[in-house]
Amino acid sequence: MAKVLAGVRVVEHGTFITGPAAAMLLADLGADVVKVEQPAGDPFRAFRGGLYSPHYQTYNRNKKSVTLDTRQAADLALFDRLIGEADVYIQNFRPGVAEKIGAGEDRLRELNPRLIYCAISGFGRDGPAAQRPSYDTVAQAASGFLKLLVNPANPRVVGPAIADALTGFYAAYGILGALYEREKRAGATGRRVEVSMLEAMTHFNLDAFTHLFSEGEVMGPFSRPSVSQSYVLPCADGKWIALHMSSPPKFWQGLAQAIEKPDLFDDPRFADREARIAHQDLLIDLLSELFRQRDRAEWCRRLEALDVPHAPMYATDEVPQDAQAQHLQLFVDAPHPEHPDGGRWRTVRSPVSFDGERALEVTAPPLLGDHDTVLRSGGSPWAPRDNA
Repeated sequence: MAKVLAGVRVVEHGTFITGPAAAMLLADLGADVVKVEQPAGDPFRAFRGGLYSPHYQTYNRNKKSVTLDTRQAADLALFDRLIGEADVYIQNFRPGVAEKIGAGEDRLRELNPRLIYCAISGFGRDGPAAQRPSYDTVAQAASGFLKLLVNPANPRVVGPAIADALTGFYAAYGILGALYEREKRAGATGRRVEVSMLEAMTHFNLDAFTHLFSEGEVMGPFSRPSVSQSYVLPCADGKWIALHMSSPPKFWQGLAQAIEKPDLFDDPRFADREARIAHQDLLIDLLSELFRQRDRAEWCRRLEALDVPHAPMYATDEVPQDAQAQHLQLFVDAPHPEHPDGGRWRTVRSPVSFDGERALEVTAPPLLGDHDTVLRSGGSPWAPRDNA
């Protein structure tokens, strides 16, 4: 894939997800990312023993690693050298921590006035909650988003770390804007880019707040699925299928044919969109009973033939076998750094293509301190800039 950020140098001082995710997104676009870790490494490395956990691997591909304790003078000098050559610095410490370890904005700005300084926090730089610890579930809850996910009949946290990953996306989005401005405006210095998990998740929850402010409606976990007419249904083979019927009548007409219920719309409870929204619970019961009568593959065949919006509700291990996922070359691999004898490391490629060229090349997440020797011997961990 075209490396549209080739030549952009990023120093990532991140741990866990938000900072590493932001840097990985830039690295996927071709930026040269050096991950600065404490000598013990990013804590996410050790979540399943060793220093190469699946958690760490998820957000750290296409990077290099150096270990520096910036509270030590010699390591701080090496860190300063990196900052002086960088375009972007990313940290996701609690407010005030960066200053304590020599990585505050004012100090780094003196070293490099053109530096884009990105600070990611839980609740923002200041305010009554600024010093509270924040993790994914905390941010989801504080933004009102978690209330839309939890089934009141079985109240427990579900799903992946949405707030962490999305905050990383918003941070990368802000960094790209600041980089564009710096390159387009003569004499521009770097910006401070700030995003908190609370701000990111509240913005991502925009639909719920729009309904609140425009209609006074407080959305719940079934509000959107009811309006969008979304369903998950069990099939005869124990597998599940998902439907998103939306509003066009043709989708319902196709479904009625597929389930061999052409008189479905004669029932006033299902005769039109508003009636189906009002009686979705009844529709769920009706459709669940019917879908249990055939295997998922048969339902997919029927629904596809009638242009009904659907998909198998895959388990993770089924997705790599999907014909469309294979056609799109969604899964890529690279040499595994822990298995130099030929082992492969596998991941999901960047979803963005440029001029039809997919991001099929990837570098596995670095081992801890894989560029220490280069940096400490006076060399540069950076690749040469394209215009050098």
